[in-house]
Order: sequence, then structure tokens, then C-alpha cells
Amino acid sequence: MRIAPEGWPFAVTACVVWALAGWGGIAFGAWWWLPFALWAPVALWVPWFFRNPTRDGPRGGHLVIAPADGTVVSVRDVDEALFPGGRATRVSIFMNVFSVHVNRYPIDGRVRLRDYRPGRFLNATLDKASEHNERMSLVLDTAHGPVLVRQIAGLVARRIVTDAAVGDAVRQGERLGLIRFGSRVDTFVRPGTHILVSEQDRTRAGITPIAEWPS
Repeated sequence: MRIAPEGWPFAVTACVVWALAGWGGIAFGAWWWLPFALWAPVALWVPWFFRNPTRDGPRGGHLVIAPADGTVVSVRDVDEALFPGGRATRVSIFMNVFSVHVNRYPIDGRVRLRDYRPGRFLNATLDKASEHNERMSLVLDTAHGPVLVRQIAGLVARRIVTDAAVGDAVRQGERLGLIRFGSRVDTFVRPGTHILVSEQDRTRAGITPIAEWPS
């Protein structure tokens, strides 16, 4: 299992704590085995959380691919200040703590804008989280017009990792970044774009098409 680089410090720490508890059980016995048993799920879950699987799915300039694993919690037309033209259709995908948290580019393009905003840590399923939570927004220039991808911190998340800089060329399905411990990713496209998903649909980053333009 591949682990995202940002996850190694957490995975190693979790395993070291588990090993120390096991050493305590061997050396001192009795109640030391209790924390060893209780910490076992954490030591196994942390590396699993930061897993970075290889993803191969449908590709093409006419497709917008899901940037995140999770559940579609909202599909709606919105006014968005960072989206060129202001009006956009937004597809919101919520990632729980068991989802793969490595995010991927939904389409080929070039980064026009990178905008970080500190903010609150509301429940990421709430509609207002897109405007009020800590977030990083990337506007991509693509063959079919602008696409905005927004990483949003959730209740537990305190760290958003975004790889690209302004001017970088990005490739559909490649790693965009990562959000730690529960969060959401919004994708904004021009109104009238054919949306392929509905609320409560499950998505897989780099695999599930969420929208398309005429090919």
C-alpha cells in the first residue's frame, strides 16, 4: 500500500506508540496490555487514511473527473466570486475519515489562480462551508473554459496540502494535493455543463466522471 508523503510522520508516530505500549505489556504486564489493545485500531487506521492508490479511469478533455473520493452532497448553481463570470454550477464531494484523502485534478489545464483563505471549521457537509471554512481554491484554464477546484477543511481537518503553483500545467487524474482528517472538495464549471452525478452518489478520485462537455 502506497502512503502519501504527508502521512508518514503520523503513521510512524502511531506505530511507535503502539510498539511502546506492547513493550510495556512485555516488560510490566498487567494493565499495559489495555492501551496496547485500544491503540491497535489507531495504528492500523492512520496509514490507511493516508493511502495513495494508483487510479486509472476514463480520460479526455470533454470529461470532468471527480477530484475526491466520497459522497456528492450538493449539485447546484451558485454565485462564486473567484469563478470567471461569477455564475457556476458547483458539485460538492464530502470525504469522511475512511475515504482516500488524496485529491486529483479533474481535467487538463493550467493554473490561473491559487487562493488560500483561512476560516472556520464547520461541518463540511453544510452548504456554507464553501464560503466560511478554511479553503484553497485553484482556477484552471482548460480547453472548455475555466474550472475551479476548492479544497475545504472540515470539522477535524487543520491542514490543506495543494501541490500546484500559478502557471503550472496540470494533468487530469494526477495528484492535486491532500486534506487531513475529514473534508470536502468542490468543483465549479460553467452553467449549462452536463452534470453526470446526483446528490448521494459515490465518487472515486481520478475515476468517476462528474460532468462532460460535447466531445
